Amino acid sequence: MNMRKFLTAACLGLALASMALSPLSAQTLRVMEGSASAPLNVPMNRAVVVESDISFSELSIANPGIADISTLSDKSIYVLGKTPGRTTLTLLGPDGKLISNVDVYVTPDIAEFKERLQQILPGEKIEVRTANDGIVMSGTVSSTAKLDRALDLAERYAPQRVSNLMNVGGTQQVMLKVRFAEMQRSVSKSLSASLGVSGGTKMGVIGATGTLASQTKENIADGFLGLKPGTQGALGLGFTAGSIEFAVLLEALESKGVVRTLAEPNLTALSGQEATFLAGGEYPIPVTDNDGIKIEYKPFGVEMSFTPTVVDGDIINLVIKASVSSIDTTNSVTTSGFSVNAFKRRETSTTVEMRDGESFAIAGLLQDDFRDLNGQVPWLGDIPIIGALFRSAEYQRAQSELVIIVTPHLVTPTRGEALALPTDRVKLPSEKDLFLFGNVAGKQKGAAGDVARQDFSGSYGYVME
Repeated sequence: MNMRKFLTAACLGLALASMALSPLSAQTLRVMEGSASAPLNVPMNRAVVVESDISFSELSIANPGIADISTLSDKSIYVLGKTPGRTTLTLLGPDGKLISNVDVYVTPDIAEFKERLQQILPGEKIEVRTANDGIVMSGTVSSTAKLDRALDLAERYAPQRVSNLMNVGGTQQVMLKVRFAEMQRSVSKSLSASLGVSGGTKMGVIGATGTLASQTKENIADGFLGLKPGTQGALGLGFTAGSIEFAVLLEALESKGVVRTLAEPNLTALSGQEATFLAGGEYPIPVTDNDGIKIEYKPFGVEMSFTPTVVDGDIINLVIKASVSSIDTTNSVTTSGFSVNAFKRRETSTTVEMRDGESFAIAGLLQDDFRDLNGQVPWLGDIPIIGALFRSAEYQRAQSELVIIVTPHLVTPTRGEALALPTDRVKLPSEKDLFLFGNVAGKQKGAAGDVARQDFSGSYGYVME
């Protein structure tokens, strides 16, 4: 049994030794006298042993900086690649005649590069070739991130000499759904009083702590203490005591307001490309320069710009800039005879990353403004009960809340006949429908009408995966 094991081990060792000692197959040049051989490809920093069918007596290389040569025998040549490039190897016979000129191409060593590429990006169908002194990469990769990794690795082997012919597979178009939601609430309350006294000689005294009184020198019946035009929440009382006339004006006003703003723009862009959106208008602003006064337009409304990048699979990187602006008529400035209003603007700029169909609240603003004002006539306003006639109070509070939510979707185009437009649901009426039946819109028929009557849910124009 031991002898059998010994013989088996000996045979195995002999086979391994014969494999180790067997010579490597050399590249053979089939040289015909007076004709050029096929090109010789030599990897950079690698050596190739070339065997010729014809004996030669002299060798020369056109550019020793690209490849180095040495003779092993009268039919064997040792070629070492030094720098990527192209040169010529010349073989001369014993009689000094030309045997052949061989084109030698020294290319970057892509064997190791291919191995590292398969280790880092397994399963990716990337083809690697050499061209001149660079690397050409082609094929299809599954994501932009893996494409960048492959190019970074190629730069290690051929800096500034990498040609990218690769394509990115999968969906590379992103539709961004943005929801702007803003709620504004305001409350205002005011209470003030005005008092007037007049004698028989039409001379009197008027005192007011409010803003609605219209002071005149007429008697009470003619409006001694009247109201300004367009006032609300005012009550006037008047009476006489002998030749003395009294007038009292009470001002009490409460106002409440709620404003709701909602915009839902949808915008589609190719991965890596910027898309912009504006729903609003442009406000003219006069600007003075050396040539006089010219008009510049400033946009306002719902503005958005974003740049999507499909990183890997359904992971999307978004660079977003969004803003909501409106004209503020309460603040203005006058320049060169022109009155220019100010702007209210809420803006955000950020970068987020999420998967297809996920949502992110990228911005939120809660603002609460409060003002309380109390004014009175000195000393008289401190008198209990009667002092209310010489005192005014004002209370104002304004609240606003803004939220911006984004949701990206990977989309692909669809067929045109499957799309519906808002105008598909409306058809111009005929004279008969308009004058006899009072219909302002006719009935839509045909394929467009069938599509328009469908109940679409979601965004139109794209297929979301």
